[in-house]
Amino acid sequence: MATKNKVKTTTKVIDNYDYDAIIIGTGPGGEGTAMELSKKEKSVAIVERYKDVGGGCTHWGTIPSKALRQSVSRLIEYNASPLFRGHEKAKHLTFPDILKHASSVIRKQVQLRSGFYNRNRVQLVAGEASFIDANTLKIVKDDGSVEQITAKQIVIATGSHPYRPDDIDFNHPRVYDSDTILSLKHDPRSIIIYGAGVIGSEYASIFRGLGVKVDLINTRDRLLSFLDAEMSDSLSYHLWNNGVVIRHGEAIERVEASDDAVVVHLESGKKMRADCLLFANGRTGNTADLKVENAGLTSDGRGQLKVNDQYQTAVDNIYAVGDVIGYPSLASAAYDQGRLAASAMIDHHSTAKLIADIPTGIYTIPEISSVGKTEQELTAAKIPYEVGRAQFKHLARAQISNSLVGSLKILFHRDTKEILGIHCFGENAAEIIHIGQAIMQQTNGGNTIEYFVNTTFNYPTMAEAFRVAALNGLNRLF
Repeated sequence: MATKNKVKTTTKVIDNYDYDAIIIGTGPGGEGTAMELSKKEKSVAIVERYKDVGGGCTHWGTIPSKALRQSVSRLIEYNASPLFRGHEKAKHLTFPDILKHASSVIRKQVQLRSGFYNRNRVQLVAGEASFIDANTLKIVKDDGSVEQITAKQIVIATGSHPYRPDDIDFNHPRVYDSDTILSLKHDPRSIIIYGAGVIGSEYASIFRGLGVKVDLINTRDRLLSFLDAEMSDSLSYHLWNNGVVIRHGEAIERVEASDDAVVVHLESGKKMRADCLLFANGRTGNTADLKVENAGLTSDGRGQLKVNDQYQTAVDNIYAVGDVIGYPSLASAAYDQGRLAASAMIDHHSTAKLIADIPTGIYTIPEISSVGKTEQELTAAKIPYEVGRAQFKHLARAQISNSLVGSLKILFHRDTKEILGIHCFGENAAEIIHIGQAIMQQTNGGNTIEYFVNTTFNYPTMAEAFRVAALNGLNRLF
């Protein structure tokens, strides 16, 4: 083994290693692992190649896109409010304008998360990591210098990046992916978004809210097909009603980018022209530069690593969490995966697992959030269920806040009244869903739709939708 150049602040050697554990990546998965191991008094280092901690979640994904969405949502609310109608001219903001808010949120998140590592005595190592062997990492610094660090156990939490096909020129100033779109400097009048998954749908809402003409190209036959069909249809209708053109079942043949426009040619023979293109069709795990083969690992065609129930890879001392292992590819789940992996690293007999029903939050305008089974899944499984619905337009709080678009749907077993799934479309859906999620986690008969009927809610609130939906559903029984 090559001579090790130890990090200067390291004061002890653990079983001939520099650290008990090294984590590669400071996103939610890496942070969750580091915090849990540190609290169990393990010597921990975490490697970050970017200039600040937080990973893709903080700098290019979850945080900036949700901050952008918040600004646009408030803009739409302002322009739609009867309080200002006729008194002031409708406000217009550009994409660069709303990026300023996102930048301030990112700065606050970086400061907060940097403090976590400092307080918990986690050694932050800046540089690009790659494997020399299963216990040794090579770290290339920004200044070109190189060091090696070792650990008994290593966790890969490197996240993912947007998929970029070779035949599209992403260096062209009018062609973007979901990372580089945050560097958009001009104010486009039109945009083509290729890929109508979560990212594509969210950005379609954001740009349309800014008054930009949006063409959303969907490679499948419906939007977000993993959702309950009613929620997917609600989003499709809302986007259509707001002027987004959705083209289903299409695929790109080629892209022509010039100084003043982008022309997208589809395999169906159609072609479209816009000021810019956002390619948001798929993501790839960040393993290409890790040289995982030196540690005895192999990534799949999407750059992802296979793990067992304890997030352990094919190499016993190496674990992986977050987007780099694929589904569910959620920041919230990645953090919990990190904590669970840390527990398994300490106790190999640990049986702790993620909760079965992980909530999904999709930050379109309005939001969509779901937990549990869809109607389609229950029908396929031949489970006798009933539906309770509440329309937001009938709630006093929604009328007060002028948030009339949306609904809450509760799916429950006809016989036992057990809640099987909850689906929400509307403003603050991702917050509202947690009330139902908490009840679904109850045991010993506590998870029934009758809870919402027998509980007194604050009035007026959006949470009252649970009581309205529960009454609606129970009235369907006979």
